[in-house]
Amino acid sequence: MAKTIMIVDDSASMRQVVGIALRGAGYEVLEGRDGKDALSKLTGQKVHLIISDVNMPVMDGISFVRAVKQMPAYKFTPIIMLTTESEESKKLEGQAAGARAWVVKPFQPPQLLAAVQRLCLP
Repeated sequence: MAKTIMIVDDSASMRQVVGIALRGAGYEVLEGRDGKDALSKLTGQKVHLIISDVNMPVMDGISFVRAVKQMPAYKFTPIIMLTTESEESKKLEGQAAGARAWVVKPFQPPQLLAAVQRLCLP
C-alpha cells in the first residue's frame, strides 16, 4: 500500500510540482492550501509525512506544525518544512514546533525525495 503524504502550500504551482515528484515516486498525496485548510483535512486517516511551507495566509506553517503536534493521531507524524526561509532563527523555531527537516526553495526534486525517504521509513 502506498504511503500518504500531505503537501501544505498556498502556491498551487508549488503543490503541483511537489505532488508530481511524490506521485512519480509512488506516494499518495493530500493537499492543503494553508495551515487551516490542511488541519480540516486531517480527519484521523493515516498520513505518513507532511510537507509544509512556512509563509502562508490564514495559518502559517509554524502555527500549523504546532497544531498538528497537538492532535493525538498526528503527534508523531514527521514534518518537512519546504520554504524560501533560510534564516537559522526560523529553522530553530520550526524545529522547536516539531519540524524534523528543512528544505529551502528552490529545490531539486531528488533533494526533496531524499528527505522524504529518510523520514518515511517502513
